[in-house]
Amino acid sequence: MAEPDEPSAPRKRDYYTGPQAADFMHADEPFALFERWFADARQHEVNDPEGMAVATADAQGFPNVRMVLLKALDGPERSDRGFVFYTNVESAKGSELLASGKAALLFHWKSLRRQVRVRGTVATTTEAEADAYFASRARGSRIGAWASQQSRAMAGRHDLEKAAAWHALKFNVSDIRRPPYWSGFRITPIEIEFWHDRPFRLHDRVVFRRADQASPWERSWLFP
Repeated sequence: MAEPDEPSAPRKRDYYTGPQAADFMHADEPFALFERWFADARQHEVNDPEGMAVATADAQGFPNVRMVLLKALDGPERSDRGFVFYTNVESAKGSELLASGKAALLFHWKSLRRQVRVRGTVATTTEAEADAYFASRARGSRIGAWASQQSRAMAGRHDLEKAAAWHALKFNVSDIRRPPYWSGFRITPIEIEFWHDRPFRLHDRVVFRRADQASPWERSWLFP
């Protein structure tokens, strides 16, 4: 009889050695800290450093969450600065965002063992912003925006491929304008929490909160 395998050694965990507590200690507002962490993520994270989970709730209060890509961190005014992404506003997430006016975000940069949680209010971007970003997309992605009735049922993948082929033929070599149901959302935060993995689960965790967009940020350390 074969001898049972010996238990494997615990997997060694690597901890990112970039700026840690010093970032927290000297930050008096969260946007600059986020930008430093995001720059780190774009340099070190292997897959989609722009990826963020967007959490919403439906009319019955059931939560929904899905991944999107951060496209900007800006706003018409400094106080309106927020996290921007683009989507079909008639999709499940679009409908829920428009109905509630609130959302939560999560960035998880596994390679850096960091995460950032955001909660805030929701507004659509301007038409000029949406037009400019849509025009910057690859032609195939623009056709896809017209072809996909996002979140609605279809008989099979052939429905999507047929719609994509039809719109490709329709637009041919002409310019592809933005669909009226496709736009951007900006989540303007009232809370941003930073979390950094540390040995023995003694993690760094700090949160910035404000009552509204016009109020100053207040910083608090949290037990992990």
